[in-house]
Amino acid sequence: MTLLDCTGARISGCWSLRSDRSGSGEDSLDRLLPSAGAPRRKSATSLSKTEPPLLRTGTRTIYTAGRPPWYDEHGAQSKEAFVIGLCGGSASGKTTVANKIIEALDVPWVVLLSMDSFYKVLSPEEQALAAKNDYNFDHPGAFDFELLVSTLRKLKQGKSVKIPVYDFTTHMRHKDWKNVYGASVIIFEGIMSFADKELLQLLDMKIFVDADSDIRLVRRLRRDITVRGRDIEGVIKQYNKFVKPAFEQYIEPTMRLADIVVPRGGGNMVAIDLIVQHVHSQLEERELSVRALLASAQQTQPLPQTLSVLESTPQVRGLHTIIRNKETSRDEFIFYSKRLMRLLIEHALTFLPSQPCSVQTPQGHDYEGCSYNGKGITGVSILRAGETMEPALRAVCKDVRIGKILIQTNLDSGEPELHYLRLPKDISEDHVILMDSTVSTGAAAMMAVRVLLDHEVQENKIMLVSLLMAELGVHSVAYAFPKVKIITTAVDKGLDDFLHVIPGIGDFGDRYFGTDGFDSWSDEEDQEQLPH
Repeated sequence: MTLLDCTGARISGCWSLRSDRSGSGEDSLDRLLPSAGAPRRKSATSLSKTEPPLLRTGTRTIYTAGRPPWYDEHGAQSKEAFVIGLCGGSASGKTTVANKIIEALDVPWVVLLSMDSFYKVLSPEEQALAAKNDYNFDHPGAFDFELLVSTLRKLKQGKSVKIPVYDFTTHMRHKDWKNVYGASVIIFEGIMSFADKELLQLLDMKIFVDADSDIRLVRRLRRDITVRGRDIEGVIKQYNKFVKPAFEQYIEPTMRLADIVVPRGGGNMVAIDLIVQHVHSQLEERELSVRALLASAQQTQPLPQTLSVLESTPQVRGLHTIIRNKETSRDEFIFYSKRLMRLLIEHALTFLPSQPCSVQTPQGHDYEGCSYNGKGITGVSILRAGETMEPALRAVCKDVRIGKILIQTNLDSGEPELHYLRLPKDISEDHVILMDSTVSTGAAAMMAVRVLLDHEVQENKIMLVSLLMAELGVHSVAYAFPKVKIITTAVDKGLDDFLHVIPGIGDFGDRYFGTDGFDSWSDEEDQEQLPH
C-alpha cells in the first residue's frame, strides 16, 4: 500500500506522520509476531450515512442510518466488518483516538472493543500479588488471547458475541457479559494489539498511537488514582517495575508493523482525517446490491418443499375475500386479519418437534399423547406489521418470549437496512417463529433470517410465518436458506413495478394501523419501491 503523509511525501508500506525510529527488544517478539511484510487478509463491509444517526425513545434506540446487507443473494456472509487495530503504550491516548475516529466516521454500526476486557481470570495467589501491585498486567501472558481472537473473529464475521466485563478495582470479571452485534466497523485497541500472529491477521488497518513517556506516566497516574482507586506509590511502583519495561520490550517494537503512526494521540486531527478518508474509501468499495439481484431473478422452479400453505378452506378463502377487498373498513380489516393470523399461528405450531408423552386422566386411565420436544419458543416480529401477529402467538403459546427487528428499505439504494433489534437472551437454543405480514421480494425476510443465524439460531429451527407471500419471496428465502420452514395462508404469483404483491392485500401496515400516507416504521410491504 502506498499512501501520503501530511506533508505530501510518498511513503511505501505504511502511513507515517513522524520520522521513523527503531525500537528495542524486537528479538523478544520473534515468537509472537510475523514479519512486517506479511500479507494482510482482505475483508469487506458496508457504509451508511444519514443525519441524525439515531432516534431514542423511552424503550428503544433506533438507528436512522441503517446497516445495509452484509451477505449476498445466497444468504451467505460475504461482507466482513472492517477492523482497525490501535496499539500503543499505556495511557498513550488510544481510546481518545478511537473515539475521534468514530465521531469523524459517522457510521452508526461501529464497535469499540478494548483489549482490557480480556485480562485473564486471576488465581487467588495472583489476586494477592495484584493487591500489592506485584502482578504484571503489562505482559502478553496477562491476556486471554485465545478468547480475544475467537471473539474478534466472530465479530468480524458478523456474528453476535459476548464480551467479558472486567473490574479493574477487584481484578475480576463481572458475572454478566456484554452482548455485541452488528458491526460494520470494529475499532480494537490495546497495549498488546499487535503482539499475536492470529490477532494481526484479523486487522485490516494497524495504527500505532505514540506519546511521550512522561505524558503517558502523568495520564496513568491521574487515571489509576481517580478512576481505579489506586494510591500514588503503588502506581509509580507498578509503572517502574512492569509498565515501562513492557513498553520497551513488547510494545514499542511493534511500531514497525503499523500502517499509520499517530503522534500526540487524539489531538492529531491531521492523522485522524487521513485514517477516516481511507476507511471511507475502503467501505465504499465493498458495497453490495442484494435486492436488485432478487428482483431480476427468473424464478422458474416449482415452489419449494419447505413451503406450507394453509389449506384453502371456505373459511380461509372467505377471510381473504374480506381483507383483500379495498372497500373493507379498518375495523373489519383488523378483526378478520386477527382471525386469519390465529389460524396461521395454529398451523405453524404443527411443525414444531414433538415426542410421545403418556399422562393419566382424571378417571385414572392412561392417555398416549405428545408434548413439545424443544428448549423453548421465541417469536420475532419484523416491525412494524409483524407486531400485529404477536397477540395470536401469545394466545396459543403460554409465556412465549418476543423479539423485534426493524428493517426499512433505503429509497436511494433500494436495499433493506437493519435499524434496530432486540432479541431475548439465549435465543440460540429456541425454535423461532419469525413473523411478518407480507413478503414480496423476500429481501427483508432474508435479512431477518441472517440476523437470527448471526445469533447462532439453527437454520432448521426458524419458521418464517407470513399472511401473504409472493412467489419471488418464497423462492428467494428458500434458495438462500433451504432449511427454513416457510408458512403462509396464500402465495400470489406477481409483483407490480413497485414490487407490491399482485393481486395482493394492499399496504397491510397502513390498513391495520390507519396510517395511509404516513411514512413511518415501515417494513417490507411499506417501502418495497426501488428507485427509478
